[in-house]
Amino acid sequence: MIPVFAGIRQHVFAQQADTVKVYNLGEVVIVGYTTKEIIPVQQLRGTGLKNLSVHSVADAIRYFSGVQIKDYGGIGGLKTVNIRSMGSQHVGVFYDGIEMGNAQNGIVDLGRFSLDNMEAISLYNGQKSAIFQPAKDFGSAGSVYMQTRVPVFNPGSKNNFKATFKGGSFDLLNPSLLWERKWNGRLSAQFSTEYMQTSGKYRFSYKKTGGYDTTETRKNGDVYALRLESGLFGKIADGEWKAKLYFYNSERGYPGASVREKPGEYTHQDRQWDSNVFLQSSFRKNINGVYSMLLSGKYAYDYLHYLSDPREDVTTMYIENRYRQQEMYLSSANRFAVLPVLDADISVDFQWNRLNADLLDFVYPNRYTVLAAAATALHLKKLKLQSSILATFVHETTRSGYSAAGNKNEYTPTLIASYSPWEKIDLNLRGFYKRIFRMPTLNDLYYTFIGNTNLDPEYTNQYDLGFTFNHKFEKTVLKYIEFQADAYFNQVENKIVAVPTSNQFRWTMLNLGYVEIRGVDMALQANCAVRKDFLLHARVNYTFQKAQDFTEGSSYRGGQIPYIPWHSGSLILNAGYGKWYLNYSFIYTGERYHRVANIPENYIKAWYTNDLSLSKELAMRKIKIRLTAEVNNIFNQQYEVVLRYPMPGTNFRFVINAECPFF
Repeated sequence: MIPVFAGIRQHVFAQQADTVKVYNLGEVVIVGYTTKEIIPVQQLRGTGLKNLSVHSVADAIRYFSGVQIKDYGGIGGLKTVNIRSMGSQHVGVFYDGIEMGNAQNGIVDLGRFSLDNMEAISLYNGQKSAIFQPAKDFGSAGSVYMQTRVPVFNPGSKNNFKATFKGGSFDLLNPSLLWERKWNGRLSAQFSTEYMQTSGKYRFSYKKTGGYDTTETRKNGDVYALRLESGLFGKIADGEWKAKLYFYNSERGYPGASVREKPGEYTHQDRQWDSNVFLQSSFRKNINGVYSMLLSGKYAYDYLHYLSDPREDVTTMYIENRYRQQEMYLSSANRFAVLPVLDADISVDFQWNRLNADLLDFVYPNRYTVLAAAATALHLKKLKLQSSILATFVHETTRSGYSAAGNKNEYTPTLIASYSPWEKIDLNLRGFYKRIFRMPTLNDLYYTFIGNTNLDPEYTNQYDLGFTFNHKFEKTVLKYIEFQADAYFNQVENKIVAVPTSNQFRWTMLNLGYVEIRGVDMALQANCAVRKDFLLHARVNYTFQKAQDFTEGSSYRGGQIPYIPWHSGSLILNAGYGKWYLNYSFIYTGERYHRVANIPENYIKAWYTNDLSLSKELAMRKIKIRLTAEVNNIFNQQYEVVLRYPMPGTNFRFVINAECPFF
């Protein structure tokens, strides 16, 4: 089988619409749905993000509705996101406004992104409400935006220092440092570094055949990771620019699937080494009241070394592969204020990808992509309309003597509408339609003996209708309430699947699948002030999804697709009293099946987790210290997100954070 991710086998500027509401409850700050957006968006930022008992971006995204996270076990396991059941390859992942690419397999491992330097995480269905953006931003069925910290200085201060140390279960050691420097009123710099090491070991329980319980230790989940990041931030007249250099290096073990019948027999010693470097920059300027420009660029180099040794793991054959990816990306976005109520945007992007590997008969593909987007936004008093069309042109070449996939020319539209019927009642009705596609990955097309250069793109059609209602209260304990609901229908056509050919040991990629997804996302959040120094915030999310496989010829036509629960939800409760902060979070994932055949043998039971954290702030002169203790999975629930990849039981973490501004 083709790897879904190298090392894991399958067997197992801103416009009106860009504003965000922020509600400050002392130090309890959570940003959720916002009525200014005319397309469904969810967001966590600031202290609200910091208060969650989570290790990575993937862990935080679990608290958004309509999202499924595949987690292959513990800190070291691969973590991917799936929005509204359309597939991980349909999700665009953006880091400080520029997409993180992976032309090899289309998957970005969200587990490697720390929250230590993260300011906000946003999830959009369809695309951003803004039209002033690169063409890339129009090109995904759903998007995750990660926004890192931007330097902010106290009056008279020119330096900020922040030191954090995290430790706890799994032999976790995780120190980090941040330094920010203000050179003058127009230029500032930032440097941050973080190191993490963990054994990844934890005990888990399961029932063996015969009905009795047994306990094993999850092994080979160790991680050693180093992140270095530096940035420059500049201000110019009516604009700004920024540049970022990022380096990430890691060695990790992949724990593999647990074997139930012979516990401890298989040690799962697969190893992976990663090195990721990118340099990206953007420049934004409002030329006059009519024209604004946004220029972006990026160069990225990714190295992956994967080793599977049968001398350590008898379940596999010897594999040692090295992959090297290069990416170059340039973008120009141009916004025109045609009328006071009408904006237009024209964006053009160019992207080049190259993949090298030491595989037998590898074809060394190059992919050249041009994207051009034209969009308009109409802002009336009660009605907002946006429309866009994205043109995508893809050309590929391979080493001489090998045939490349044919050129792809695609045109995909989007239409978004929002209506506010009353002035005094903050109710917004909204809907959107979007057709988009995802190109076959380079693995799909060219993986040795498996790839198929005749593959067509996967297409998605998205239909969404929903509303948001919010209200502020005066002279009551309840200060603010917001409710949002969206009903949606998605279609995924030409789904790319791996199927066996002449025997079970030789597979190929074909366009066979067709999936329909019907669902409802709901979210409720409220802010309360019991007293001036006693503040509460609550947020509840719920998702219902019926995601059915209607692939022609399937023996189980109409069944729920693998790993998609019918019901899921989450709850977050924050309380702040003086300098004490308490956070409780709950996640529930309902019953589901791990194969398209919805039969008892493929059933996976529901799971839930309860997490609790307590923080206290201290002040020592100019140094602000925050101490946090966390207890995760309080009731020691034994569960699996992916079959045979057990997750940790009760675990602990302690965090010490110190911040200090200097002149």
